[in-house]
Amino acid sequence: MSLTKQVQFWIAALAVFIAFLYVFSDVLLPFVSGMALAYLLDPLADRLERLGLTRPLATLAIVIGLIVGLTVILILVVPLLVNQIGGFVDRLPYYVTRLQAFGSRAMDGRLGQLVGSNAKDLEAQLGSFLSQGAGWITRVLQSIWNGGQAIMSILTLLVIAPVVAFYLLLDWDRMVDKIDSWLPLRHRETIRGLARDMNAVVAGFVRGQISVCLAMGIFYATGLTLVGLNFGLFIGLLAGILGFIPFVGFGVGLIASVGVAIAQFWPEWQWILAVLAVFFAGQMLEGYVLQPNWVGRSVGLHPVWLLFSLFAFGSMAGFVGMLVAVPVAASVGVLARFALEQYLASPFYAASGSDDPDGASA
Repeated sequence: MSLTKQVQFWIAALAVFIAFLYVFSDVLLPFVSGMALAYLLDPLADRLERLGLTRPLATLAIVIGLIVGLTVILILVVPLLVNQIGGFVDRLPYYVTRLQAFGSRAMDGRLGQLVGSNAKDLEAQLGSFLSQGAGWITRVLQSIWNGGQAIMSILTLLVIAPVVAFYLLLDWDRMVDKIDSWLPLRHRETIRGLARDMNAVVAGFVRGQISVCLAMGIFYATGLTLVGLNFGLFIGLLAGILGFIPFVGFGVGLIASVGVAIAQFWPEWQWILAVLAVFFAGQMLEGYVLQPNWVGRSVGLHPVWLLFSLFAFGSMAGFVGMLVAVPVAASVGVLARFALEQYLASPFYAASGSDDPDGASA
């Protein structure tokens, strides 16, 4: 097969994959989640097999543990979290009013003197921004927790995803071997090498980043709750979950927590500083301890490329698109590096020509 036909084939395959995501995005969430769980838990199943368990027993033990963990979370954490989200939505107008009053006092003081004649315009813009932001947040949270479709999607995810994960985890090694047997013999070793590189990037980033997000969510939620911040559990867990998107989790959590802290604690500024200390201590922990040890520096996913992939696939297929964005971004990155290596090793790059003054003089 010529290079042109190979390129055409893979472009067509990519187009079919994107069309499939777009058409079936409404029903794919539990199945994609189950596949993701099976991929994440396969090393644990392999380890249990090495300890003497059969594959079915190892898979059953993992899925039972997963179901027990989800049940505990549903019983202990979810009711408290739902209560905090509802309370946050109810208190949001009060917080906006308090922040607007705080901004007005700041503009009447030294800050207004520094800003000068534009103080009133800046105050009006700040009030408008706070009102619009509060309205948007309220609508989003209310649509999530009051929408029957969203609740049904969560219930479907909790029921179907473990079942899908069980069957895929049970047959994971056989599926990998079967796909390996379909590889073209001429390019088998090259494809295997690329697959190993893709797996290393995806495993290193996804497994590591999920661990970091969970740890940071627990750290932020615990720290903010100990400080006494209203809705600290919700804000902390939200910051941890959104930490999967570079800079977003820290930014959203910091802005929300400081806004609530100002409305709740002012003029007791020491508690506002304590909230700031929680987030900056979390950043130190994440940047210097968790990220280097759990994710590593060599996964090859640039933050800008990751952000683009998450937003592009998210806009196309919603949450399902965001689930597949990281594996696709990692795979494209590996293929792009491989293509660059092939180009640099090719005669097309090394050959001298009349368009190259140095090559012509040589």
